Amino acid sequence: MSTDQSPAPETSVPTCYRHPSRETYVRCTRCDRFICPECMRDAAVGHQCVECVAEGNRGARKAVPRTVLGARGPAAAVPVVTYTLIGACVAVYLAELASWRVVWDFMMLGRGVLPGGEVGGVAEGEWYRLFTTMFLHQRGGSFGITHILFNMWALWAVGPALEQVLGRWRFLALYVLSGLGGSVLLYLVGSPQDSAVGASGAIFGLFGAYFVIGRRLGGPVGPIVVLLVINLVITFSVPGISWQGHVGGLAVGAALAAAYAYAPEARRRLFHLGAPLAVLVLLAVLVMLRTAELSPAV
Repeated sequence: MSTDQSPAPETSVPTCYRHPSRETYVRCTRCDRFICPECMRDAAVGHQCVECVAEGNRGARKAVPRTVLGARGPAAAVPVVTYTLIGACVAVYLAELASWRVVWDFMMLGRGVLPGGEVGGVAEGEWYRLFTTMFLHQRGGSFGITHILFNMWALWAVGPALEQVLGRWRFLALYVLSGLGGSVLLYLVGSPQDSAVGASGAIFGLFGAYFVIGRRLGGPVGPIVVLLVINLVITFSVPGISWQGHVGGLAVGAALAAAYAYAPEARRRLFHLGAPLAVLVLLAVLVMLRTAELSPAV
């Protein structure tokens, strides 16, 4: 009697690399192999296989573990960029409390008359406002301190996981470009006199990126969808909120995350460098076109 086992039937359904008889759609966030529940180890975003966890624990310099998106695992374990951004926003908020001038000089403004009587804004050559506004937050008014508290909580909640899977420079580019996307959309479709402050555009960009990357890695995305829906409802139902900043940040964040997550492995570095640069150039061109439109005819 033969003791040879018959080969397993071919199937198009992916199976665990360690247990070929078990179907699964979840991939390891480091090596990208399919893993079943028994082989899964929880990670910041998605799961890792037992071999990658063991490799990471050994900490061998000659084989530095990387995430599916190319980030160095151990190097991004401490979310330095996330904590730095939170610290910067808090420091700027304290400066705001000391002087209203900080808000007027650095908030997003297309073109308007400032308290001193001078005309200022992006259309007047103050392009830095597109960037600096993402570090400002409302002091007093209808939201008060809850504005910065919610944004910093959201950054603390989703920032470390994204920074670990993306790496520091990709995460920083995602945050800054999402914030710029919100400012640019407000500049394009809003009134020149419209002003705005807050990191909300960048935060919405992180929400969008978390959803895209979570889908790519097979992780749970239900909670972030619920959070997004709630915040979008608030955005369009509460007066005084810049929907342009939120939607612009969300669109840029999701698009950039898609370029990060679905870049061909052979050209991953090219895509990861080229995508942020392409987004930056596009935003700059849109700003220049809008500025030319607002410039008075000579």
